Amino acid sequence: MRTRAAVLREVNQPWSVEEIELDPPKRGEVLVKMAASGMCHSDEHAMDGHIAGLVPGAPMIGGHEGSGVVQEVGEGVDWLEPGDHVIFGFIPACGRCPSCADGHSNLCDAAATFTEGTQILDGGYRHHTLDGHDLGLMCLLGTFAEHTVVNEASVIKIDKDWPLDKACLMGCGVVTGWGSAVYSAGVQPGDYVAVVGVGGIGSNAVQGAAMAGARVVTAIDPVEFKREKAMEFGATHTASSIEEAMERLPEITWERGYDKVIMTMGTGDGETLGQAFNLGGKRAKIVITNLHSTAEANLAVPGIMMTMFEKQLVGSLFGSANIRKDIPRLFELYLQGQLKLDELVTKTYTLDQINEGYQAMRDGENIRGVILFD
Repeated sequence: MRTRAAVLREVNQPWSVEEIELDPPKRGEVLVKMAASGMCHSDEHAMDGHIAGLVPGAPMIGGHEGSGVVQEVGEGVDWLEPGDHVIFGFIPACGRCPSCADGHSNLCDAAATFTEGTQILDGGYRHHTLDGHDLGLMCLLGTFAEHTVVNEASVIKIDKDWPLDKACLMGCGVVTGWGSAVYSAGVQPGDYVAVVGVGGIGSNAVQGAAMAGARVVTAIDPVEFKREKAMEFGATHTASSIEEAMERLPEITWERGYDKVIMTMGTGDGETLGQAFNLGGKRAKIVITNLHSTAEANLAVPGIMMTMFEKQLVGSLFGSANIRKDIPRLFELYLQGQLKLDELVTKTYTLDQINEGYQAMRDGENIRGVILFD
């Protein structure tokens, strides 16, 4: 069949919205008609080459935060049928590999084909340009398309009355940010928490910290609009920079420093991480959720402080969460009015407006832009 998708033809070039050829699903795969796709910063990293080697090179279809309706299932898929509503998890969960069996499906071995963006079972391609090129998929999904074919390991079935335009956000940003606070950082009641960067992921780290009972949540971001929005998600204090946060640290934390520091800025770098490391007090956890460039070789973290103050540097992928447990659970919290999703969506776009949406993200105008499909 033919459908339309946003294709990255060359690194550092705009997304090309064009017609593509899509093969039917094979064994273990599902064809989904997309309803909505969040516009995450990670796709921007793929476009600008900052994470070269971790995702498919051009040409590729972007998008990894999506929801839609099943149109067709391949051989062996017996738990889904046409008409089912689904959310994608940007990391597949096979349920059988050592990481899944150990309760860490966010590190599932099925994600090994991320670098090629090929189908999990046979390493093949289902998406092709009309001029004959195979198309890799961002995070094995390619949600910047009207239709896509994915492996069943990336699919979570949801109730048909759940709004798909909000459900898409659960595939990455919400769970990643929330889990960074609740799971990776292990925020406890009474903790002092600093979140560095409060866009789509950072806003949810703020939410997670507040829901976990943090006494103080300081949102650090240079964009005033984002700082103001962070207060809606549970921040108690804001700062425009790490330097400002350091100046106010004695009054906000009673000179103890923060118990948890969560890095969720758009692009991480070693120097900024070193500055943020100083926000943490004794036995603080500094959580790295944001992506650093694959070209970065060193982190400017003072090792002596890790020993003398027992500080911990912790990596976090998908907020250390489980797509099959946490996506439905958090969406239920939204339906009960305990988790904010509507407030995350600053503006919606058509697929043809994808470059406009990413420019708004670069300009600091969006917490999360969402593409809506017909």
